[in-house]
Amino acid sequence: MLIRLYDGNREVLRPLFRLADDSEQEIDRYVGLGDVLVAEDNGELVGQLQLTATAEPSTFELKSMAVIDGRRGGGIGRALVEEAIALCRARGATHLLVATAAADIDNLRFYQRRGFRMLSIERDAFTAAAGYPDGIVIDGIPLRDRVWLDQELAL
Repeated sequence: MLIRLYDGNREVLRPLFRLADDSEQEIDRYVGLGDVLVAEDNGELVGQLQLTATAEPSTFELKSMAVIDGRRGGGIGRALVEEAIALCRARGATHLLVATAAADIDNLRFYQRRGFRMLSIERDAFTAAAGYPDGIVIDGIPLRDRVWLDQELAL
């Protein structure tokens, strides 16, 4: 498997972005921002991770990450995060942020296992005004709140 910076048309990656976000409106807003790392296996794109700048020059945000169905749990997400952390460190960053749904227990577990810690909760982030359909439920939990996590990056 190869992980590399992606420099092609990001519309090709839209199906991967849709795996990470249920709002086309939100994807439209950020799909062109920052850098995207892709995981490629035998010419097939099997995952993506998007890094974006923040208002703080020493902090980046892991904006979007997805691995295709059937390939999750095999280390692709872990490898993408490790490469993203290395890229952030190379750019002099000292912090990496990530946000995920409070209802998505699997994502919360994944990021904490990668060294991220809880930072804050943004209540009612997943609304119809932001393009999220009503009635989304993850593991029996309504999609409502966003959890922010961060990781200090030792240089």
